[in-house]
Amino acid sequence: MAMTDDADLFAATDAPEDVTRPLAVRMRPATLDEVVGQDHVLGPGSPLRRLANPASKGSLTAPSSIILFGPPGVGKTTLAYIVAKQSGRVFEELSAVTSGVKDVRAVLDRAHRRLVAEGKETVLFIDEVHRFSKSQQDALLPSVENRDVTFIAATTENPSFSVIKPLLSRSVVVKLESLEPDDLKTLIERALNDPRGLKGEVRATDEAVDEIVRMAGGDARKTLTILEAAAGAMTGDTARKKGARRPIITPEVVSQVMDVATVRYDKGGDDHYDVISAFIKSMRGSDVDAALHYLARMIRAGEDPRFIARRIMIAAAEEVGMAAPQILEVTVAAAQAVAMIGMPEARIILAEATVAVATAPKSNASYLAIDQALADVDAGRIGEVPLHLRNAPTKLMKDWGNHEGYRYAHDWPGAVAPQQYMPDELVGREYYHPNDRGYEHEVKPRLDRIRAILHAEGPKPGTDGER
Repeated sequence: MAMTDDADLFAATDAPEDVTRPLAVRMRPATLDEVVGQDHVLGPGSPLRRLANPASKGSLTAPSSIILFGPPGVGKTTLAYIVAKQSGRVFEELSAVTSGVKDVRAVLDRAHRRLVAEGKETVLFIDEVHRFSKSQQDALLPSVENRDVTFIAATTENPSFSVIKPLLSRSVVVKLESLEPDDLKTLIERALNDPRGLKGEVRATDEAVDEIVRMAGGDARKTLTILEAAAGAMTGDTARKKGARRPIITPEVVSQVMDVATVRYDKGGDDHYDVISAFIKSMRGSDVDAALHYLARMIRAGEDPRFIARRIMIAAAEEVGMAAPQILEVTVAAAQAVAMIGMPEARIILAEATVAVATAPKSNASYLAIDQALADVDAGRIGEVPLHLRNAPTKLMKDWGNHEGYRYAHDWPGAVAPQQYMPDELVGREYYHPNDRGYEHEVKPRLDRIRAILHAEGPKPGTDGER
């Protein structure tokens, strides 16, 4: 195959009269200069610009492998095709969803023969390369290394984790961003008036354009799909009966054809980790409104509510801790309720738990304390358990001195007996340092008094104070 179906779709954009294809296909840019947005990767001397230059064919200075990393609808496939077309290379595409090692080798063999027999170079574009197995990616290496093909891949997942290291090391990673509102407005204006698009047959109010942009969530394809649906709703018999010279798209029309905004969220990729990270940091920073925003994004994207509940429980322990120890109880109860009830009602429980954590006083003293204690253990600072703290269920163990001299705390004022609990090597070591927020404000002076008593020596109560 010289071109896949997608390549044929691109070729069709050169025909202005072809109105049977989706608006998003008809409006695909034909050159890099027509691309809206992504200015940060399309400047002079950029890898894509150099590769799109016809002089790059046969050049060892142009990149031979590019990985386009970014969210859906930002033009990854379009950029790959434009590079091939502008540079005069043949464009071939494989989808990682439907292709196997056999398909990969067939394309690579065809590209090699084309290069040897005709001197024509090939752009091999692989969509969703993160779905390729290791063996499929390995099959690409010799041809990429020998420059039998110019390899361009697209992925919505971080290539650091989804592309094998040998292939990644031979590639230039180009990170694409979601389109800005002004970029999307430019696309809408172009599509309304371009002969390839709606040819000026409909208009849109500024408010309608804003609504489309809001709904699209930075996705160019989604933007044009919504616009096309709204235009279709306005060019029917009803619109003509009103006698309008040109139907006008209003926000109400946009809402009718698309009632839920696109949520940029990939449960298996960076969006998942970025949003949950922002959610946790917002709770830690006590910004309850931001925390609820990220919670809403996860809910709308279909994130597992049990996963969200677990993260809230962890935040209660890690971020709030002993400043408000009751918050952990609230989040545990919330997690149990979420598991029992499920969505959509579980959203209310998750919101309550989120608000509880975000608005609570904060302390990470317990978190730091256990990490410091673990660091000592990992470093070998362990020591022997003091004899008076050891168990002595048998006479032999008592003869060894186990339990001898132990002071029973309840026989002492305040139930605090002065005695050594730490191993000898760690005497005087302190891990827990409460702050002055919430309940820990009360804990700190009490802990200071306790430590003073523990480290003091005094007479044993009664005979030996043992129990």
